[in-house]
Amino acid sequence: MKKSVILFFITCICCFILSGCGSSPELTISGELKTWHKVTLTFSGPESSEIDSLNPFLDYRLQVVFQQGARRFTVPGFYAADGNAANNGSSVGNKWQVRFVPDTSGTWHFTATFRRGKDIAISDRDNDGEFAAFGKISGNFEVQPSDKSGRDFRATGRLQYSNTHYLQFAASKEYFLKGGANSPENFLAYYEFDKTPETHKYQPHAQDWHTGDPTWQNGKGKNIIGALNYLASKGMNAVYMIPMNIDGDGKDVWPWTNPKERYRFDCSKLDQWETVFSHMDSLGLMLHFILTEAENSNLFELEELNKRSEGFAKSRKLYYREMIARFGHHLAVTWNLGEENNQRAVNHAANFDASYPNTTMQRKAFAEYIRKLDPYNHIITVHNDPWGIFKPLYGDPNFEAASLQVHDPAMVHEKTVEHRRGSAASGKKWVVTLDENGHYTTGARPDADNPGHDDMRKNVIWGNLMGGGAGVEWYFGYKYDHADLNCEDWRSRDKLWDQTRHALTFFQEHIPFTEMEPMDELLADSTIYCFGKKNEVYAVYLPNGGNSRIKLSAAKGFSVKWYNPRTGGELKEGILKTAYGPGVVSLGLPPLEKTKDWVVLLERLQN
Repeated sequence: MKKSVILFFITCICCFILSGCGSSPELTISGELKTWHKVTLTFSGPESSEIDSLNPFLDYRLQVVFQQGARRFTVPGFYAADGNAANNGSSVGNKWQVRFVPDTSGTWHFTATFRRGKDIAISDRDNDGEFAAFGKISGNFEVQPSDKSGRDFRATGRLQYSNTHYLQFAASKEYFLKGGANSPENFLAYYEFDKTPETHKYQPHAQDWHTGDPTWQNGKGKNIIGALNYLASKGMNAVYMIPMNIDGDGKDVWPWTNPKERYRFDCSKLDQWETVFSHMDSLGLMLHFILTEAENSNLFELEELNKRSEGFAKSRKLYYREMIARFGHHLAVTWNLGEENNQRAVNHAANFDASYPNTTMQRKAFAEYIRKLDPYNHIITVHNDPWGIFKPLYGDPNFEAASLQVHDPAMVHEKTVEHRRGSAASGKKWVVTLDENGHYTTGARPDADNPGHDDMRKNVIWGNLMGGGAGVEWYFGYKYDHADLNCEDWRSRDKLWDQTRHALTFFQEHIPFTEMEPMDELLADSTIYCFGKKNEVYAVYLPNGGNSRIKLSAAKGFSVKWYNPRTGGELKEGILKTAYGPGVVSLGLPPLEKTKDWVVLLERLQN
């Protein structure tokens, strides 16, 4: 018998059927088999290592198709060393894994294929290469409903684009407004991650770790887990992080085995990241991945192709694939192509180095690649807009959001309205968030330097939300303690988190914000904001209090109540209890502290 025939026969033997959720020499299934919970399939393949001559990240490809009726998810896999790298630091082994989150209960069928070939991991052709190890396995497992509640994403379901200006949870159907931390952008430069510079220790948050919270390697990770616990306790729901800042500001975060490598990934470090990210799911904290930053926006292409602002390097494709394979299963993810991904980066560049900005063509190509590879259709965006990089992307099928950087806080409202309306006019409504606020030296200052946070509260969080935006992540600048790259204590902005929560609470609890639009034209004063649903409800933000007026178009009566954006709490009544249209009517005065900012809520009286 010829050798090729023997190999074919062996491969066919390995294409067998499993059933239930047990294990075999080739496969184990672990995790809670419940909706919205992570299920991990661990496959035994050839013995390999992070530095093996046959690259386990690039020259093998594991893919698993999960199917229930017409529902189908094609999920990429990854090399996992010995399957326990987070805890033992291993870089060798024969385990490949796939992480999957089922969105419905019942029976799920899967078919896994494992192939070998040069650069096969980034090939989009199913039959490239040849079968390796087990070749092909099919089976099924049973999924029960989730038992989680509260803000845990396993209770609310996946956060997804909803064809509106707001993201929506698939299970709870609630809409999402973002409030969270933009700093430190090098959040992952934590000293207890393997082979990571000791930039951050987060020692002030050791007190926030709780018994039963996750750790790795006999108790590592308590401080970073505690920091996330604190942020969630303040009602925040998002964290901004750069998973690779080679040649960037921090130069202390990378997913590879060393900062010069692009094709071999650090299995233990990335599994430790996964421990942290899984805890974020349980806390209801969105993962906002900034895939590159201004200084390295073309790093892959220049290293590999020696091209400026053109091309699509295979190292970038592999980076995207590994990020999606390892972390795409998380329930609230934003893929952000790059921080400050615009022409301003040219000012940082010497001889058109890696900080030369991406082009519109590149952005579209990168987003298309991510969209095809990500089985869960997480939203895709890109950061910044001083030179109008968003407008050429309006209507593109692979972009759902604008990630705004606005240097002048007073311009936040105007820019939010501009991109909300501009995207809607293109036929695809974007989610518009503010992801870097104020001058780069100051950002949102600590409570000790700016205890009132009047500028950030009035112009940024309320400016964005009242413009129909979807929320804010706070950037800390460079000039003050606990700045963008060296923040160790999120309590340095404790009062800012409170004020952010008060804004989100008003929108979530008091108005049907998904049905409302910016309506500043109804106001006599151009310095105040109106957000409304015509003839039904109007919210008017008065940054300096006082008595203002609104133009009502119908002969309707409205109740008039007041909300304190500085302290939150219940709605209050002022002297004026009702207002009647049509015509321009007074809103009356706030119930107290009449020169400070207030929100007036007008709700149509029921006849």
